[in-house]
Amino acid sequence: MGSGTDPPTARIIEGDARKLPGIADRSIDLVVTSPPYPMLPQWDELFAGLGANGYGEMHALLDDAWAACERVLVDGGLLAINVGDALRRVDGEFRLWPNHARILHAADRLGLSPLPYILWKKPTNKPNAFLGSGFLPPNAYVTLDCEYILLFRKGRLRRYPPRDPGRTASQLTRAQRDHWFSQVWDDVRGVPQGSPGVRTGAFPAEIPERLIRMFSCLGETVLDPFAGTGTTLWAATKLGRQAVGVEIDPALAEALRRRAKASTPAPGSGGVG
Repeated sequence: MGSGTDPPTARIIEGDARKLPGIADRSIDLVVTSPPYPMLPQWDELFAGLGANGYGEMHALLDDAWAACERVLVDGGLLAINVGDALRRVDGEFRLWPNHARILHAADRLGLSPLPYILWKKPTNKPNAFLGSGFLPPNAYVTLDCEYILLFRKGRLRRYPPRDPGRTASQLTRAQRDHWFSQVWDDVRGVPQGSPGVRTGAFPAEIPERLIRMFSCLGETVLDPFAGTGTTLWAATKLGRQAVGVEIDPALAEALRRRAKASTPAPGSGGVG
C-alpha cells in the first residue's frame, strides 16, 4: 500500500495474471481490470496459446486469476471487473455466452462478497441495430449493447483511523457520488477494438478513473492483472495512487515499462499530474 506521500509510480511486471508474481499477499487496495472475454473471437488465439479452448476452459484460466487477486487484496479491498457477454455460433447454434454470470459464480466460490454491479450501456451510432429477422417475430434478438462492471469485496468493510488524511482528501462531490453510484452508466463511449487475432481490448480511461475515485484513496495501490496498454495504470498515477500492472505479452510489457519510466517524476517534483 502507498504511504499517501510517495509520488505515484507505475510498477510493471511481465508475468501471468494467474500467479501475480512478485506481488505480496494483502498488498493491493483495489483491482481494476478488463480481462480477455471468453468466446469473443479476438481472444481465441490468446486462450488457445494458454491451452484453453471453449467456454469452460477459458473461464477456468480466469478463475485462477481471480484467486490470485483475492490473495493480494487487503482485507476490505475491492475487485472491479469490466466484462461483456459474448454472442457466438457454436455447432450451428447461435447463443449468448454469459461471461458475467460465470465470473460471479467463480468469485462467490472464492469467498468474495458480490456487490451491486454497474451496467455500462455503450453509446452507439446505430441505436436501432438488431440481429435476426427484424420485424417478423419470433426470430430476432435483443441488441447486446451493455457490458458489466462487476464489484466484489474481500472480507468486511475497510477501516480507517478517524479523519484519515488520505481518505479525507479523496472525498467525492455530491454530483460525482449521485452520478457514479447509479447502476447504469450511459455516458461513456467505448474505444475501437482490434480485429480477430489482434491482442487489443482497451476500455476508455473514464471507466478506471471513476472506479479508482470511487473505491480507493490517495496513496493507495491499484492493480491491473491484465494490464494491456496500461489504461488503468495511467489513470491510477494520474489520480495520485500507486499502480501495479501485470502483463503476459512481452512486447506490451516492454512498452508499458518504457512509458512508466518516461512518466516517473524526478525526486521532489511532486508526482505525475
